[in-house]
Amino acid sequence: MQRLILDFDGPIMDISDRYYRVYQICLEKTKLPEQKLNILSKKEFWDLKRDRISEQEIGKISGLNNDQCQNFAKLRNQLAHQLNFLEIDQPIFGVIATLEALKKRSDLDLVVMTMRKEKELKLALKQHNLERFFPSDRRYFIADDYVKKSDIEDKPLLMKRALKELPFVEKTWMIGDKEADIVSAKNHNIAIIAVLSGIRNRQQLEKYQPDFIVNNLTEAIKIIR
Repeated sequence: MQRLILDFDGPIMDISDRYYRVYQICLEKTKLPEQKLNILSKKEFWDLKRDRISEQEIGKISGLNNDQCQNFAKLRNQLAHQLNFLEIDQPIFGVIATLEALKKRSDLDLVVMTMRKEKELKLALKQHNLERFFPSDRRYFIADDYVKKSDIEDKPLLMKRALKELPFVEKTWMIGDKEADIVSAKNHNIAIIAVLSGIRNRQQLEKYQPDFIVNNLTEAIKIIR
């Protein structure tokens, strides 16, 4: 028996439309009435996000002044994970079929592990009929009242709890799209496959030396097979 621990945003869900929509709204709310801005295209914006360019720097590139950049970043952090914006997210193309195939395998235990809070994960699972893939005891998330520190600090703690609670398997794999996923897996000697379908580009992922880097979940499964 093998276990596959999947990060949610990146391997399963496409969050780029949500982040870009919040970017547009934050620019509109931050700029002066007659201020001319350099509003980035979605590709330009997402390329910067995937290269870990800060919110304030994105604001500056978009034409905001220093004070505005601070307000822009603060507003973005307030809005980005509100439930009405989370509804924008969609499953990555092809991922539903991949999950359906995985669920049919009797030799594979599927687990989702995310830095979303419980209400945020429940919303997406219900909205896109993903509950069928992950029973309640195979969902690991942040409690709604938990005060987050950073993903790279919090996710290894979540991994530690999961490994303590889940039954023994011969082999465990992690599939994620961020440095926190790689660090969490490496801390517990778990094989880690990083995907390029999320919020980090290849250059950023390579810094943390995952075992493999592939384009998406479907390609990752080929390695596990």
